[in-house]
Amino acid sequence: MLQAPPAEPGMREEDVETPALLLDLDAFEHNLDTMAAMLAPTGAKLRAHAKTHKSPIIALAQMRRGAIGQCVQKVAEAEALAWGGVPDILVSNEVIAPRKLARLAALSSIARVAVCADGEAGIAAIEAAAEAAGLRMTVLVEIDCGAGRCGVAPGPEAVALAERIAGSRHLVFGGLQSYHGSAQHRRTPEARAEAIGAAAEETRRTVEQLRQRGLACAIVGGAGTGSFAHELASGVWNEIQAGSYAFMDADYARNEDPPPFRQSLFVLSQVMSAPKPGVAVLDAGHKAVAVDSGLPLVHGLPGVTYAGASDEHGSLKAEDPSLLPKLGQSVRLVPGHCDPTVDRYDWYVGVRKGRVECLWPVAARGGMA
Repeated sequence: MLQAPPAEPGMREEDVETPALLLDLDAFEHNLDTMAAMLAPTGAKLRAHAKTHKSPIIALAQMRRGAIGQCVQKVAEAEALAWGGVPDILVSNEVIAPRKLARLAALSSIARVAVCADGEAGIAAIEAAAEAAGLRMTVLVEIDCGAGRCGVAPGPEAVALAERIAGSRHLVFGGLQSYHGSAQHRRTPEARAEAIGAAAEETRRTVEQLRQRGLACAIVGGAGTGSFAHELASGVWNEIQAGSYAFMDADYARNEDPPPFRQSLFVLSQVMSAPKPGVAVLDAGHKAVAVDSGLPLVHGLPGVTYAGASDEHGSLKAEDPSLLPKLGQSVRLVPGHCDPTVDRYDWYVGVRKGRVECLWPVAARGGMA
């Protein structure tokens, strides 16, 4: 059930009900503008990943700065974006269930929609859904360029699937999906460059083999916030699927030479208990902030760390106890991983210069299907 918003426009940040998902609008807009400026001279386009933000409002803000559309991981995310006015959506993932594919096909009446496949069974399922809906669906072949997750082997196996798609009366071959997810958080720039260099060679080889068979790749998509500079430099990818760049998080900050974006997303929490000297407990635990990529950082309070979490509590510590925030004080936390943290909330609270400016629903929150 959609929860009541924790704030209203004009409210001071310190009066926002906690825990709340806080978006620093100046930093957020800086990030969107920075990415647009970096891509402008390259010829590559941004298809920003909405699995991060789950918001048609944010998607449209990215598109106003030149993004050509959005990519998502789930049909439910595609539905939320399409209903919110986003006209061009790629499900950068495999969808195999007939009912989900029927839902995806239905979206074709209001948006351009594409999906990925990495095997004959997936292609056949998409083909059946397209035939039942009386339309042609665009399908990209996903290749495994090094992440070891989804994806067919680059080269002849990928070409065979592309030819299968192109030969169908109900499908359109849309290109390649080539995303090296595990490269995003390799800590050194050299390690990321090596991983993406190998991915680029596999992808380039597959594109050339497709060309030799008369199949052009309208889309060669992939890349993420941690590696997109290397994909751009390769000249192989023409669509960049970075998503976290809009928000950033503590795990990206751990990379050497981190991406040139500001931290804009925070969990606003409050000291709910200070029962004795040297103890400060926040109202933000596991249910308020994702810890799969490590505990959150405490923003703007040097010497104070987030030491541990339980379901509804977060413990702070400091070598100098006098540095701990006081009972009732608001504290900004930098989540370790922005994507699953966003999925815990119904609302973004947009703030600028200490005041609430806007409230945006997290429209695709919990979109598991």
